[in-house]
Amino acid sequence: MTRVAILAAALLGLSACGLQPMYAGGGSGAVARGLGAVEVPAIEGQAGWLVRNALVDRLDAAGGGAARYRLDVRLDDRLEGLGVLSDDTVGRERRTLRARYQLVELASGEILLDATAGSDAGIDVVSSEYATIAAEQTALENLSREVASQIVTRLALTLRSRS
Repeated sequence: MTRVAILAAALLGLSACGLQPMYAGGGSGAVARGLGAVEVPAIEGQAGWLVRNALVDRLDAAGGGAARYRLDVRLDDRLEGLGVLSDDTVGRERRTLRARYQLVELASGEILLDATAGSDAGIDVVSSEYATIAAEQTALENLSREVASQIVTRLALTLRSRS
């Protein structure tokens, strides 16, 4: 009998925790409709192209609709050498991708969100120049997906709070 009372109290506590599903209502929910209404203009550079494609993939998956918002993104992509070896060559690099973005409501021009996102990756510099360039490119592709994912999550939180 005591176990039942403890279980009932725990369930009651969980129901009052305030957690709500982000995508309540599935594709027809407020967040999914809001994400589907975000347009992403072209972003400068190769990293911009990769980030924009990742954003469009995630936002279009939420369901298309007439554009109500615009997402302006500026990127900072850096590749710096670390770990100098005894022969004065670089043995390790770090690629950093940072984004500053703003969600603008098209009807009013109001900035609903002004935030940043970013990620970095370490790259081993090896004797094969081709392998190093391939590793740098792979790092950029992975960082682009990670930054886009961070942006979409923050957009979803902002749109959820507005609905």
